[in-house]
Amino acid sequence: MKSSTISKFKKMIKPYKKTIILVTLMALFIDVCELIKPFLLERVMDKYLPEKLYIYENISITTIAIIYIILVIIGNIVDYINRIITSNMGEKVVYNLRNNLYRYIEKSNVTFHDKTPSGKLFVRVTSDTEDVYSLFSEVITTLPKDVIIIIGLIIMMIYISFKLSALNILIIPLILIVTIVITNMMKKIYEKSKEARTALNTFLAESIYGIKLIKIFNRQKEKQEECERYTKNHRDSAKNLGLLYGLLPGIIEIIENIGISIVVIFCSNKWLGINLDVGVIYLFITYFKKIFYPIDRIIENVEIVQDSMSSIDKIYEILEHDEYLEDDKSGIVLKEVKGKIEFKHVWFAYEKENWILKDVSFTINPGESIALVGKTGSGKTTITNLINRFYTIQKGEILLDGININDINLRSLRRNIGTILQDPFIFAKSIKDNIKLYSDISDERIEEAVKLASATDFVNSLNNGLDEIAPERGNSYSAGQKQLIAFARIFAQNPSIFILDEATANIDTTTEELIQKSVDKISAEKTSIFIAHRLSTIVNVDKIIVLDHGSIIEQGSHNELLKIDGYYAKLYNAYYNSLK
Repeated sequence: MKSSTISKFKKMIKPYKKTIILVTLMALFIDVCELIKPFLLERVMDKYLPEKLYIYENISITTIAIIYIILVIIGNIVDYINRIITSNMGEKVVYNLRNNLYRYIEKSNVTFHDKTPSGKLFVRVTSDTEDVYSLFSEVITTLPKDVIIIIGLIIMMIYISFKLSALNILIIPLILIVTIVITNMMKKIYEKSKEARTALNTFLAESIYGIKLIKIFNRQKEKQEECERYTKNHRDSAKNLGLLYGLLPGIIEIIENIGISIVVIFCSNKWLGINLDVGVIYLFITYFKKIFYPIDRIIENVEIVQDSMSSIDKIYEILEHDEYLEDDKSGIVLKEVKGKIEFKHVWFAYEKENWILKDVSFTINPGESIALVGKTGSGKTTITNLINRFYTIQKGEILLDGININDINLRSLRRNIGTILQDPFIFAKSIKDNIKLYSDISDERIEEAVKLASATDFVNSLNNGLDEIAPERGNSYSAGQKQLIAFARIFAQNPSIFILDEATANIDTTTEELIQKSVDKISAEKTSIFIAHRLSTIVNVDKIIVLDHGSIIEQGSHNELLKIDGYYAKLYNAYYNSLK
């Protein structure tokens, strides 16, 4: 086990040191009860039964029976409390881990999400944290108890007969050798099994999310075959693990019975001068058999420990990478945003120097509306992403009202920017909640936003109106209906800057005309940025910026660019001819 993993585990258990000490003390009490119970039976067998006595040394057999029952009851009660404490501790650990992971996922930048599949994150938050729970709720419950009982049993066996103990303790190294060999083999298979499980869960998450696309292209058979490959890999790794896992208890049971046979042979033949009463022989065999239970349990917990430690590593692989976290605490908090945006010699690349934007400079004045035009991959959406500060530019600077956006508090910046994407996300909550998005917005303002977005007819068509619970990701809604909710969401938030990325592409012409009136009204007062392939929707903007391969090749109003008869004029004429 790596030292870094151990240090992570120590960091995790640090807040629970007192609880672990309490659990250990309770385990010690339980073990003492386990050691005393066979001793009471030995006394009965050797002192009471041979002479058919009811009282021996002023202690009746009934008293011994009562003491035995009390030890059983108290031991089980303490064991039950012990399990409750450790289970609660495990739940607290998982509670904190899941919240920390989700907090990291929320606070991490877009670059992190670009690199990390959502299915992998889902596995980290669910399966991996469950593995850690097993470590705290099962292993920590039994490990102190098992270690203490093993030591106690060895001491009692030596006390009964040093010679018999010496003979049987020679078996222990054999158990350790077998255990070490098999657990080392298991460790390698654990890693493969873990990777196979993560790959399977990632595949399932992506496939379920993209089920509509799979059906559209009739790829059910191919995806089923792919699923079978993933499940086969997971099954094979689990099968190999099961073979070794099932082998170990069997070997230990054989060794255990060899030890018992040694006791019987040496005691019956009185070899090495060993001459013990029947009750003492019973006591020794009982203690000897008991020593294998905790050893077997420790071996069983090896799987849990290895699985948990692997999960801890994978969890901290995420949590320890602070470079992906967005800083939403520091920076200038904007009190009033006029909406002036300036790009000054901006260069940007997602990877190394594969430039997406090359020396881009332009200015959007307060209240001005502009449109970004160009072929796919020309850098239009990248510009809007940079305004939201989803990525950091390599060269140049971007200013909002004369302030470098890198110096502005991130929450404050995004609070003043409203972005509508081509495919908006709808949560499985009420329409009202989807519009509010946990903001403190009055019902009157929501209704006004719905009206402004021309979504009144759609909302009224729902059984419960604004209180209607949307299906997951809005699956039963049309693309246009989801866009109406997205527009209402932005109008309710009332940001200072509007960004519409192909936002009306999936709305019918009639609804688009209604929304366009609302957009025109807002864009007359707010800074607005449009990305549109329907060039007819942007002819009235104040300025059109034409991009090609990450560079600005033309700027001006619709009429100005048509007069130039350049790149934009060709695009517009081609679009206009396509409508004929």
